[in-house]
Amino acid sequence: MNGASPGRLTALPEWAEFEHAARNAKIDPSRLAVINSAGIDLDISGQYASPALEQAGAALLEARDFNAQRDLLLEGGIVNVTEDRAAWHTALRAPAAQPEIAAERQRLFEFIHTADSQRKWRNIVHIGIGGSDWGVRLAVAAFGYAGTWRNVHFVANIDGHAIQGGLAGFDPHDTLIVMASKSFTTAETMENGQRALEWLRAAGVAEPYKQVVAITARPEAALNWGIPAAHIFKLWDWVGGRFSLWSAVSMTTALAVSADVIAGMQMGAAAMDKHFAEAPIAENAPVQMALSGIVNRSILGYGSLNIAPYDFRLANLVPYIQQLEMESLGKSVDLNGVPVDIPTGPAVWGMPGTDAQHTFFQWLHQGSDGAPVDFIVAAQADHGWPHHHRILLANCLAQRQALLQGKSYDAALEQCLESGMPQDRAQWLAHHRVYGGGRPSNLIVLPRLSPYTLGALLALYEHKVFVQGVIWGINPFDQWGVEYGKHLASGLAQELNGTKATSTHHDASTRHWVERLKGPCTDT
Repeated sequence: MNGASPGRLTALPEWAEFEHAARNAKIDPSRLAVINSAGIDLDISGQYASPALEQAGAALLEARDFNAQRDLLLEGGIVNVTEDRAAWHTALRAPAAQPEIAAERQRLFEFIHTADSQRKWRNIVHIGIGGSDWGVRLAVAAFGYAGTWRNVHFVANIDGHAIQGGLAGFDPHDTLIVMASKSFTTAETMENGQRALEWLRAAGVAEPYKQVVAITARPEAALNWGIPAAHIFKLWDWVGGRFSLWSAVSMTTALAVSADVIAGMQMGAAAMDKHFAEAPIAENAPVQMALSGIVNRSILGYGSLNIAPYDFRLANLVPYIQQLEMESLGKSVDLNGVPVDIPTGPAVWGMPGTDAQHTFFQWLHQGSDGAPVDFIVAAQADHGWPHHHRILLANCLAQRQALLQGKSYDAALEQCLESGMPQDRAQWLAHHRVYGGGRPSNLIVLPRLSPYTLGALLALYEHKVFVQGVIWGINPFDQWGVEYGKHLASGLAQELNGTKATSTHHDASTRHWVERLKGPCTDT
């Protein structure tokens, strides 16, 4: 991905061998395959496997020049070729950080220390969207779910109700506005930031800009906006938005649940980086997850991936991974600009267990399509009710076993008969109680949910996505697909506002609704 043409995947003999091996592999309930990485156990026993598939996967990676591409990623080379930049987020969590990174990290921690020691800002309004939002929400919810002395509201959406709710109930004189935008031009962030600034002024805050912080790759834009230099923290253009959690974007996390959480997450992620760089292919957790994902999506045809965290605190892990995977792998053109002729990135969705069991697990077990599932659970809880945790663990293991093993018609019939059911009804009802089984899954077990293990978990998924991008021959670091809609929205906003004539280039439906919706949403 350094500019060299990787060649079409399906034209490679190694792909043909990989596909053949995958179609002849199976899920074996007697197989146990657990990889430990950075303190996390990844159980891939529920995936299609065979010695031939393992060998073919290694050969495919070699054909895609995986080792060189991994080195390029970890050394800050140009892996984002369509934007001619690195994707060097691993540098942000390296134990021996580069001087510029270390200096900015120190600035951040000093800012947080000063705020904490002075007990400043009981309220924080974090304004950002996408990668500037989800990771911070995830960390704050994971480690501040029981409450902290600071109150945090997140504002992402351009819907005015979002900023209205984000400001509601807060004392403007004791509120810090954190604006996170790599470009400092993101429409949602800039509009919501302007409303927050107006809110501070309306409350009589004498120096409102001193209650605003910016995290951006364009500090000059933040300066021009009015934010003092001491309140501007730097991103770098080689940090993609969906990887910006590792930067000063996590200021809100530190203010809400302590700087130790940031440091712990960086340590865990760095440990996973080391594992990814050094572990042999057969024992490399991100690589093995990636290969299984390729089999499930491109060969077996599963259209989606379910994320099932059996931990209430990880509800925001689902949208975080959803953005990471779908924005990275939602591509249908390879690095040569040629359409990819096999399915790439799956749709990612989910919900924490056990809520998920009462929502969509019926579809996972007995639906005609189904989906691979990543079960995620902590072996040890941090609350005082061990009985609750044993029930949670039992549910996680049971759902995975049911997906893996299934239940045959004979077993269902026997169960019906044992309940005293008449023979004819038992024979009929047993058909409805059959579980097909053989549906792929991973089980990821954290010793406990800590900043370290959460950091390692997120890096595990990051590297998995990178490996899949290498194999598919696509760029997982750009997101051109969202740009066109942004461009159209800019013109449409002017048309709806009446400052620009309705374009004749619109389709009939869009033209109808522009005319219909012009003007009614006037400011009050």
